[in-house]
Formats: sequence, C-alpha cells, structure tokens
Amino acid sequence: MSNIPETMKAMVLMRHGDMDALEYHTNWPVPEPQGAEVLIRVLACGLNNTDVNTRSGWYSKTVDAPTTGAAYDEVGGEDPSWGGAPITFPRIQGADVAGIVVAAGPDADAGMIGKRVITDNWLRDWDDPLNKDKTGYFGSECDGGFAEYTTLDYRNVAVVESPMSDAELATFSCSYSTAEGMLTRANVGPEDRVLITGASGGVGSALIQLAKRRGACVIAMASEAKHENVKTLSPNAILPRRPDNLKSALQAATGHSTVTVVADIVGGDYFPTLIDVLARGGRYTCSGAIAGPLVSLDLRTLYLRDLTFTGSTVLPPHVFPDLVGYIEAGEIRPMLAATYPLAELHAAQTAFIAKKHVGNIVVVP
Repeated sequence: MSNIPETMKAMVLMRHGDMDALEYHTNWPVPEPQGAEVLIRVLACGLNNTDVNTRSGWYSKTVDAPTTGAAYDEVGGEDPSWGGAPITFPRIQGADVAGIVVAAGPDADAGMIGKRVITDNWLRDWDDPLNKDKTGYFGSECDGGFAEYTTLDYRNVAVVESPMSDAELATFSCSYSTAEGMLTRANVGPEDRVLITGASGGVGSALIQLAKRRGACVIAMASEAKHENVKTLSPNAILPRRPDNLKSALQAATGHSTVTVVADIVGGDYFPTLIDVLARGGRYTCSGAIAGPLVSLDLRTLYLRDLTFTGSTVLPPHVFPDLVGYIEAGEIRPMLAATYPLAELHAAQTAFIAKKHVGNIVVVP
C-alpha cells in the first residue's frame, strides 16, 4: 500500500432521496483490499439507471411511477434496492469502473497490479457462482466507483488490452453486459428481427451493436432528434420512439409487420403495442422500465401466440468475459456522450436523467 493515500475524494450516498442525498467528500478513507480483493485506482466510472433508481428508492414496490430521479413521497424500507432488500448507508455508488490495479489482498492475483482493468459488477459466491440468490451488485451491496479508489474481488476484474481511453472503457461494463444478457436470454440469432426500445441510451445503443454482432436484423426506436447519431451504429431500420401505427411503420421499414424479438428497457403504456407486433413464437426480453413499471397485458396474446417473456438481471458468468473479448477484438465500440468531473456528479446525473444524450455519460476523478 506504499504511495497510496489514506484518504480520497468520493461521492457518497447518505440516504434515499433527491440529488442532495449524494454528498461530495474530499477526505473519505481509502479502502484496503481484504482477502481476494484488489484495490483499483479509478480512472473513470460510467453512470447507469441503477445508480438513479437506488438513490431514489424506485425499486421499491411502493413506487409505481416512471423513473424520474427525484425523491418519492414514500419508499418502502424493506425493498428499495434492485434485489428487493434494504441498502446500507453511507454507500459509494458507481459500477462501470475503468482503472488500474494498485494493490492486492493476500488471496488475490498480485499479477494484476499495474494492469488496466474494467469491472464485472455481479458479486457472486465464487463457490456457487450460478446461484442467483447469492448475488449482489457493485455500488449497491458494496461500495463502487464514484471515488478515487475502490476494492473488488479479483475474479470480478478483467485486464483489458485496448487503445480506447479510460472514459470510453467505462461505458461498457453495465450497459453492454445488460444488453448481452438480454440477447442471451432471448436466444437471439441471425434469423431474428429484433425491435429495440430506447435505442439511443446506453443499453439501447449496446443492444443495437450486440444484436447486429449476432447477425440479427435490428430495428431501433428512438426520438427523431437522435436518429442521426443512432444511424452511426448501422441498425437495419430506425423508427420514431412511439409510432402511432407500429405495424405499418415496421412494414414500411422492413417489409414485415412483425418482429421475432422485442428487447425492451422502457415499459410504460406503450407496452401492449410492442407485444402486439410479436410474431407467433416470438420472445420479449426486458431489463428496465424507465417509462413506468406497471403495464397492461392481454393474456390471450401471450398464450394464443405462444410467446415467451424473459426478465434479465443477474447475468450468466460467461457474459462479462465474452464482452471483454468483443472489446479487445474491436467488434463493438463505445458511445461516449459526455464526461464530467466526479465533483460534478449532480450535474452529470441530471443530464443522464434528462435523456437528451446518445450513449453513456462518464465521470472522472
């Protein structure tokens, strides 16, 4: 631990609430790596919906509103985190870390010291890694990367050989692994036509690239002001965010009025329209509900069309190393919308919530 300071700058979540629940500290204790942990000097950390939803307590079943980033009148004390359990404060959030390993615990791989890395955010029982009930999330069940230093089990850390900048590497871990997890659950392949909601955001832009990597026909949905930026990812077609007649729009754009897969991170009142364009035997996969978590479903559509619905949160362990391979092979690229200093996380999260950007927003210490 030589040359490592005793204190650091950190943005610390003190409670559930509005932006003022995040407090900037300049003398927060630097963590020491224990057991199989490594200490990472954070060079960049991406923003994600999980940060906002955990801060506000949106995951609680007492909340039925869309994601706004503001405080809610009531947040259940028993289920305000992604896992439906209480969260311990104070907590340093932030999951998409790119950094350099600077120290290692006694049971960690000391060969990682000095290497540039990104983080796999799913905390696992490494004696039982497939058990979803034994998982946690980096920046939720333990401190994350909105700080100058962070610790994490070395098995959750991957060395990356890439010419990308630190900020570009910090766009991948959460958004792209979430997207790859959704496509894995839906078993997307070259024969599929995939409709992607929220295609201009971090997960949405990742879904475009990763679905195309699988050979699928990709139809992106985004507000028309963002279409030029979305075009740079080369989807097969781009539609407005909420076409009045989705079947007609699909027919005009692709020659088909249906799709085989809907990859949805939006939810809300447009949900029934999305389900209505699924072909018989189609699959719906979901990992978000920023427009609202409560939706209407006609069960006749579900069973008469032989549809399959999958939720995607805890990912199979192979997803993250697969993603690192795609990065190193140059098969996917970052969509870096903006960078902010860590001290300006309030402004960065405000911009993130406004959803006027395309891709990911990153803070740098």
